[in-house]
Amino acid sequence: MKIIFFGSAHFAVPSLEALIKSKHEIVCVVTQPDKKKGRHLQVSGTDVKSTAVLAKLKIFQPENIKSKESVKFLKDLEADLFVIVAYGQVFSQEVLDIPKLMPINIHASLLPSYRGAAPINWAIINGEKKSGVTIMFVTLKMDSGPVILQKEVKIDDKDTSVTLEEKLRRCGAELLIDTLGIIDSRSYRLVDQDEDKVILAPKLKKEDGSIDWGLSAMDISNQVRGLLPWPAANTVYRGKRLKIFQADVFPLFPNHKPLPGEVVRADKDRIIVASGRGFLAIKELQLEAGKRMSAQSFIIGHKLVVGESLG
Repeated sequence: MKIIFFGSAHFAVPSLEALIKSKHEIVCVVTQPDKKKGRHLQVSGTDVKSTAVLAKLKIFQPENIKSKESVKFLKDLEADLFVIVAYGQVFSQEVLDIPKLMPINIHASLLPSYRGAAPINWAIINGEKKSGVTIMFVTLKMDSGPVILQKEVKIDDKDTSVTLEEKLRRCGAELLIDTLGIIDSRSYRLVDQDEDKVILAPKLKKEDGSIDWGLSAMDISNQVRGLLPWPAANTVYRGKRLKIFQADVFPLFPNHKPLPGEVVRADKDRIIVASGRGFLAIKELQLEAGKRMSAQSFIIGHKLVVGESLG
């Protein structure tokens, strides 16, 4: 089949690499325009563009995928299939109607659960034990098209949004090749999503990182794991914003009943903080305008003492 691949983010790279190795023809890779990045604002392309350049593929980087120029360019390629993975622009029906067979999308959840921009993060924040990948027929309504294939992936207790993304992007690449096989042989089925089971996964906001110490230690631990690398779970310490990058639930039974946010222990490798239910062991953190460091380094550097409060 002749395929146009749409993708920009790191998540999409394994799927493009799998396509390159497949029997199918990639007639073009469509990705977001180059942008200024980093401290020195150097202009650079997307992760997908870097992969496409190495493979010497045709590349198209429109500012607006719905423009007349974009529509004409895509139509002239006469593709059988659109494969869309973390591309970053909204499609019009005119664009979705261009491929001879269909447009398909790889989404990092078991739809209809976690429709939206941040399915990996919200699955961990909400304490889910499983996630997965869905390949669906693309419609105008976001993440609501009929499902072609799905594959479940276990969320381990130590998984963060970073490690789960790595699992899912590899899973997505494998599932894509399986999907292309059944589309090519016309043996696929389109299964409508159950609208009564929809869970949304909206784009993350900076405010989502704010820790409520009245919640359980497990809920806060999930928040820490689910908000990496941005915005990172955070609280306030001595008037400054404190980001927490690694923390676990800790079994502790003190003689007194501490207030939520109270530091109850500060030893060589962890800072134990009380929550609304249970205790959180902070192991890696970063104070505003400071460096990311271990709990031990933080305790020594800031002379943290038992009885201080976070938040």
